[in-house]
Amino acid sequence: MARPSAQLTPEVLDGLLARLDAGDTAREVLKPLTKHYLGQLARKAPGRSVEVRVPPFAAVQCIEGATHTRGTPPAVVETDALTWIDLARGRLAWADATVQASGERSDLSAHLPL
Repeated sequence: MARPSAQLTPEVLDGLLARLDAGDTAREVLKPLTKHYLGQLARKAPGRSVEVRVPPFAAVQCIEGATHTRGTPPAVVETDALTWIDLARGRLAWADATVQASGERSDLSAHLPL
């Protein structure tokens, strides 16, 4: 399980977002952006009751509540990198996103955008 990663510097973040907005969806663009925004979520909503997965790049646990130590957590959210980045940036509403979400507290709308 990934821990919240170090945040990207504003210059690096701006550069990666500019590349993404220009249509560049290369791994070297998506991976750091995905980890950046997952890290922001974990810091904004600390806890271990929800596992947010963005394969193949990263996953974090967040949101206070029931915790788990092994196996499947009480709530899981999974989506692709482009959807996650759009949610984090506020370019996509939770209700309009294609995500697999199950379990209590798996609605992340109160925590988005980041």
